[in-house]
Amino acid sequence: MRVIDETGKQLGILNSQTALQMAQERNLDLIQVTKKVEPPVCKIMDYGKYQYLLQKKEKATKNKQVGEIKGIRLGFNISSHDMEVKAKLAEKFLKKGDKVRMELRLRGREKAFQNLAKEKMNQFLQMLEKSLSIRVERGLKKEARGLTIIISKQ
Repeated sequence: MRVIDETGKQLGILNSQTALQMAQERNLDLIQVTKKVEPPVCKIMDYGKYQYLLQKKEKATKNKQVGEIKGIRLGFNISSHDMEVKAKLAEKFLKKGDKVRMELRLRGREKAFQNLAKEKMNQFLQMLEKSLSIRVERGLKKEARGLTIIISKQ
């Protein structure tokens, strides 16, 4: 295995017993960094510090992911003015870089009027398209409690 010490200096290719002995002399751990290459790469360092560095890298990649999914819920009998207010809210979310999950809740007998519900959703999308260009991430989908669609800014 190829061994690297705690300062980053390569010690060369050693067998596992020698590498373990060197790590124990320094009161550190022998950590296999990668096994995809031949010979595998091992590093002499503190295992707790190694775990901390991995967690730090993971948090940094999570922070780089832009946008989260914001939800907007519409009712079946929503008025045109209320729909405009919701469209402005969705526009604000989209400009911030978030995705928007629009949900049109259907209750009881409203479930029988799916075609009217789809028209309401399309009407809402047209209101949004007047102010900014949008892209449909996940198309109109029928779920247990109504219809949903996920959109983002183009």
